[in-house]
Amino acid sequence: MMTQKRIRVLIVDDHPMVQDGLRLFISMAQGLECVGLAQSGEEAITLCEQLRPDVILMDLVMPGIGGIEAIKVIRQGRPGTQIIALTSFTAPELVQQALAAGAVGYVLKNVRAAELADAIRAVHNRQRVLAPEATEALVQAMQMGEYGEAELSEREVEVLRLVADGLTNVEISTRLWIAESTVRYHVSNIFSKLGARNRAEAVRLALARRLI
Repeated sequence: MMTQKRIRVLIVDDHPMVQDGLRLFISMAQGLECVGLAQSGEEAITLCEQLRPDVILMDLVMPGIGGIEAIKVIRQGRPGTQIIALTSFTAPELVQQALAAGAVGYVLKNVRAAELADAIRAVHNRQRVLAPEATEALVQAMQMGEYGEAELSEREVEVLRLVADGLTNVEISTRLWIAESTVRYHVSNIFSKLGARNRAEAVRLALARRLI
């Protein structure tokens, strides 16, 4: 009798506790196998080539190359690898960017273990999986015509002003009393909304548009 092949999963997240929890869950789930852990987009790209996973659980907000860019690179090099964006954020622009980059799933980190296992099996079978919150975010954005034209929120303007002052993400985190991961999320949104590739360009575009 042949043993059913397990689905090989690569976990990408910059938080060790999240990694440990996901690895434990996968080790206990039927038909799933954790083949590696990555803490950044760069590491995910390298390990994907080395380990050739079937499915990747990809955090979106990480230092260095973020999840969106890593998804693009991986899908270009290994189109057969299916990617689930596993994140805490449901901003419409982030959902849209993840799907446009090539993610076939968008799942929130508060998902129950059984539901995440089902999502992994579904994307492995070439099915798209979206959390209800992600679907709602897309619907609202389409109804409001926000794609590509979203204005900066008050918090994003606040973060951008501090970026313009030369503060790092860590310094902005301390100044605003928010997590560094939240700062990275805001900076990523700012880049997307302004069409900027880096901090200097984001500041230049914001000044030109008199946003700060």
